[in-house]
Amino acid sequence: MSIASIKAQLAQYGINPNRALGQNFLADDDAAEAIAASCKGAVIEIGPGMGALTEKLLNREAPVAAIEIDRRMAEILRSRFGDKLILVEGDALKANIKAVAQSLGGEVSVAGNLPYYITTPICTRLITCGANIRYMTLMMQKEAAERFFAEPGDRVYGPLTVLAQHYYDINTLLRLSREAYYPQPEVDSVVLCLERKQAEAHPALQWVLESAFAMRRKTLANNLKAAGISDKRLNEICEAVGIGGNIRAERLTTAQFAAISGEIEKGGK
Repeated sequence: MSIASIKAQLAQYGINPNRALGQNFLADDDAAEAIAASCKGAVIEIGPGMGALTEKLLNREAPVAAIEIDRRMAEILRSRFGDKLILVEGDALKANIKAVAQSLGGEVSVAGNLPYYITTPICTRLITCGANIRYMTLMMQKEAAERFFAEPGDRVYGPLTVLAQHYYDINTLLRLSREAYYPQPEVDSVVLCLERKQAEAHPALQWVLESAFAMRRKTLANNLKAAGISDKRLNEICEAVGIGGNIRAERLTTAQFAAISGEIEKGGK
């Protein structure tokens, strides 16, 4: 879709983009084609908007389910695609993504243009929801993309970094200037491709990360004790993993967090 066609459709439906929902519509057909081509099999699209990417995904002739929070956008999507698109109206942060994936046959790809304000929570949810998501191709503002490549000690290193790096191989597919969207966002964007690794599943990992990063200036020991781990158990875990409790979470590697999670899963908190 071009900027002119986006404006025309918005005018046709009497719609103004909702800045509160982070609505910046992709106006680059080549980018949409590249994103669609990176997806494999059935796809769940997050925040389809008026359907610039949706159209390319449907052209692949594999099932597509789209989760859209804005009822006005849902009206446009129904008008454009009818029964070809499985439309789920609602908030992607609350939708049962696992059930949507199962309805598409189990293993799915996820694609979407993510509003900046929900990039971290929606990506965290996609990784931890239990759905069989083999591939993800996600557009996001470049500052959000930095979290996926951060290293221990970096300012943006945190729970999302560790979850993504533990479970997925991550690569940059595209870099898009703000001119590729209408209305223009304030910064440029990046499209990331994530492919699921053969990584050991750690059910405790999300809890460990949320606890360890609860207060970034506190040590790992203080944060985990505040989350309910006793001094005795904490010493056992740190000894087994080979770390000191006085380290801060931001200094631990992904492998060390996985090891801590494994110890908690084996011996409890």
